Amino acid sequence: MVGLSDSPLRPSHDVSAYMQSQGYRIIPVNPQITEALGEPAYASLLDVPEKIDIVNIFRRTEFVSEVVDQAIQLKVPAIWMQEEVVHQQAAEKARKRGIFVVMDRCILQEHRARLSLLQANRAQR
Repeated sequence: MVGLSDSPLRPSHDVSAYMQSQGYRIIPVNPQITEALGEPAYASLLDVPEKIDIVNIFRRTEFVSEVVDQAIQLKVPAIWMQEEVVHQQAAEKARKRGIFVVMDRCILQEHRARLSLLQANRAQR
């Protein structure tokens, strides 16, 4: 989670805590903190010492291009830009490299919606 705050009052913290509660490993990327949600924080994606499956961007649009360039360098398969985070040029650059990109959507809301559908389908069986 790029831009994850260690403050429980910030949306990035709430979204990350939810995803963590659903079994996802959250790696905080924020040079302003040392840890969040029990995980060590890293200054940039390039500092993360393990494979990253998805980069979730919780930063203002002017910072997106640098994050996407790092994700491309690391060959991350997916980039997710949270609500109100839109950068068409960076998204197109990533897509040309074969990266799946989502913009301007909340991963928490999308996860909940799909989980509800899955549970409804199971209940109908």
